[in-house]
Amino acid sequence: MKPESKWHQLNQKIIRCTSCNRLLAHCQKIAAEKRKSFQDWDYWGKPVPNFGDPQAELLIVGLAPAAHGANRTGRMFTGDQSGDWLYRALHKAGFANQPEAQSCSDGLRLQNCAITATCHCAPPANKPSRDEIENCHTWMEQTVELLPVKVFLALGQIGWKSVVDFKKRQGKLNGKRPQFSHGANYQFSDGIWLVGSYHPSQQNTFTGRLTEPMFDSVFELVESKLKEKP
Repeated sequence: MKPESKWHQLNQKIIRCTSCNRLLAHCQKIAAEKRKSFQDWDYWGKPVPNFGDPQAELLIVGLAPAAHGANRTGRMFTGDQSGDWLYRALHKAGFANQPEAQSCSDGLRLQNCAITATCHCAPPANKPSRDEIENCHTWMEQTVELLPVKVFLALGQIGWKSVVDFKKRQGKLNGKRPQFSHGANYQFSDGIWLVGSYHPSQQNTFTGRLTEPMFDSVFELVESKLKEKP
């Protein structure tokens, strides 16, 4: 089976997932109520699948879909300000064909990059429970099985922890657990790299905790790790 077909099959499984009743109810509630500025939208309102190149060497790991972003549009980091920051940086670094992401029909494509999430459903207050994160862990495992990942880019501490937990289960940690910080990088025993970045949330970008030069520097680091020989 071609990588594209396997990728599509996995995404269909993610979309049909019913493991977390609380999250599904929340996604559907938001989709029914809608935000006033999006009253004309037909909200997605269910688990959001992976997005990107089915043969990507870079896998970006976010937290969860935004209630009126990906939970509305059905595509990771699409339709909100976090996505504006992410796709601008991806386009500048050569991983995306355009810097904007507004809907699934906007023509956006990723090259050698894919995006997944620690939790594929929008959680209340943007805080999934430990059990909900654990329920979603199987999708991380199956996503990595399909991709020739060389570098993980974790957006935020929860994304970082989910990757470290995944690699720990594989027995690929070198000693102590690596600590998250912006620009942190760590090589697992199988040669795969983990790079950390502050999440491009409004909480970080509006306060100046994360700036565009800081974000761009992370992708420069990612590119250097992708070019390293095994």
